[in-house]
Amino acid sequence: MESKFKRILYGGDYNPNQWSEEIWEDDMRIFKDAHINTATINVFSWAKIQPSEHEYDFSCLDKIVDMLSRENYDIVFATSTAALPAWMVKKYPEVMSTDYEGRHHKFGGRHNACPNSLVYQKYARALASKLAERYADNPHVTCWHINNEYGAECYCDNCQNAFRVWLKDKYHTIDELNTAWNMEFWGHTIYDWDEIVVPNALSEGIGRDKTAFAGISIDYRRFLSDSLLNNYKMERDAIREQKPDALITTNLMGTFKGLDYFKWAKEMDIVSWDNYPAYDTPWSQVAMTHDLMRGLKDEPFMLMEQTPSQQNWQKYNSLKRPGQMRAQSYQTMAHGADTIQFFQLRRSVGGCEKFHGAVIAHVGNENTRVFRETAQLGRELESFGTKTLGSRNPSKVGIIFDWDNYWALEYTSGPSADLRYVDQIHQYYEFFYNRNISVDMIPVDADFSKYDMIAAPVLYMVKDGMKEALESFVKNGGTLITTFMSGIVGQSDNVHLGGYPGPLRDMAGVWVEEIDALAPEQHNTAQFADGTSYSCGLLCDLTHLEGAEALASYGEDFYAGMPAATKNTFGKGHVYYIGTQLEKDGLAKILSEAVSEAGVNSVIPETTALEVTCRVSDTTRFYYVMNFSGTDQPLPESLSGKTDLITGKTAPAGSVLAPWDVMILQEPLA
Repeated sequence: MESKFKRILYGGDYNPNQWSEEIWEDDMRIFKDAHINTATINVFSWAKIQPSEHEYDFSCLDKIVDMLSRENYDIVFATSTAALPAWMVKKYPEVMSTDYEGRHHKFGGRHNACPNSLVYQKYARALASKLAERYADNPHVTCWHINNEYGAECYCDNCQNAFRVWLKDKYHTIDELNTAWNMEFWGHTIYDWDEIVVPNALSEGIGRDKTAFAGISIDYRRFLSDSLLNNYKMERDAIREQKPDALITTNLMGTFKGLDYFKWAKEMDIVSWDNYPAYDTPWSQVAMTHDLMRGLKDEPFMLMEQTPSQQNWQKYNSLKRPGQMRAQSYQTMAHGADTIQFFQLRRSVGGCEKFHGAVIAHVGNENTRVFRETAQLGRELESFGTKTLGSRNPSKVGIIFDWDNYWALEYTSGPSADLRYVDQIHQYYEFFYNRNISVDMIPVDADFSKYDMIAAPVLYMVKDGMKEALESFVKNGGTLITTFMSGIVGQSDNVHLGGYPGPLRDMAGVWVEEIDALAPEQHNTAQFADGTSYSCGLLCDLTHLEGAEALASYGEDFYAGMPAATKNTFGKGHVYYIGTQLEKDGLAKILSEAVSEAGVNSVIPETTALEVTCRVSDTTRFYYVMNFSGTDQPLPESLSGKTDLITGKTAPAGSVLAPWDVMILQEPLA
């Protein structure tokens, strides 16, 4: 198993152009003590490099690159195109974005360009080309980092015109577009392409997250994702003209709603992302997002950013507790990372990120708790050499994550304002996480045959080909878990007629007649045949059996006795349909049965409060054992006697892991 890197990259965002050159030399000394070996540079330097339209100045950047090269750094070279220089906005104001409310922005901020501005595209491509021409042959330039945290939205006339072209390419005729968007509703029939307007607060928008015509708004989401992706590809291709074998990425943002990351990943050489959980983000959700980033290309990824201590932009920016950063970093590696990188290496003196954590704090020296923890982790990672690089996470469970479903479900007007896509996915992921069952986060067009079990919560939008792929999976012996709000609509948010869950109805063996929405203070119960009963809420499907068997039935209201959860045999496999949001133990009861039936196993045989994840290389299994529980936890017996990669010592029976403790236990492959 090969890695894209020759060593574990350890470092992060470095902006020496913000400091005098005397400080640079001290930085190099301090970073060496932390075993830092990589720096991401030039992320926001467009104005420095190009002070005017026809002038470039690489003198400062040359010095930075020369210094890092002398120090044998791996350089992650950014293209600086995420924030525009003032001269460009002054001369060409159309380069700025127009927001959802229809306000055209002025100079300031970042992520502020219209992705369909030809002026922006011209100068961004030119800059990427000049940077590659100047630096791409430097052997220390390991990776190219396009732009930064893509995610801007724009609703300007440029985008409106480009959207019309995008729609012509997709639908070809006005009649097809009217059918797809169901424009007979409210008498909104379109007769000419130039009658189409962007769906914002001035047109079809109903508040920021709702819309009168979901078909239009979902297509606009797709269009914006494609527009920004075209910007990325434009810069990528400019670099490739100078360096055909360049390794190129951009930093993603986990479950960020705005971009279809599975589509983006096809254009990226390696996935990288920025991990910034809040003080109360469940560790299972952090793990899920890592697995999603790994799943985008089904291979190891880069952690491009995390903070060594605290964020600055969340509501409550708590310090990481002693040992937490180290444990969090190992969790990242456990789920597929081959790099650990920070934002930032030295804390800014001003601006909105001056309180964002850094390896070097404002005190300016290494005599801090954060630096000592950073240095400890650096020493450990350096000692691993290449042993873990390129290793994979074998999984027999896949959970479908799909941005079209994400957009469509949350645009839906009804049945409940509390229905959130990521929350629903996480409920199912959490079950597997708590049992240390490895999971791949997969797209709707994945190779399902690799898995014994697939979970597809709230699979609201079933597009062409999905029914057939899922039916084939189940017929061949697979176990499918799906839920309420599944199989409802097609790719344009028009309902699959013939009864819910639409294309999934035959394989699920149920017909859902109605969907009841329960307010937060309301609940029902799901009663199982063994006499156990669990609370349920949010939504309750009123379900009729069409071949399936009832696993649980509602205990209350006029639909008492109707199935709340079902199981159907279909071919050699089974489909579980969960028609309501069960409390955690009730969901676990059903999923435990499904796991047992599918023959899916945990990474280790014991039940434990520790997170245990396995990566496998050509020669070794690496068991990452991490304690996020907050209390001391015993090492499972099956892991005792194995050698800890971190300490080089054998883990004896009876070992105890304190909070935030980590072991990486090695087992040679037979």
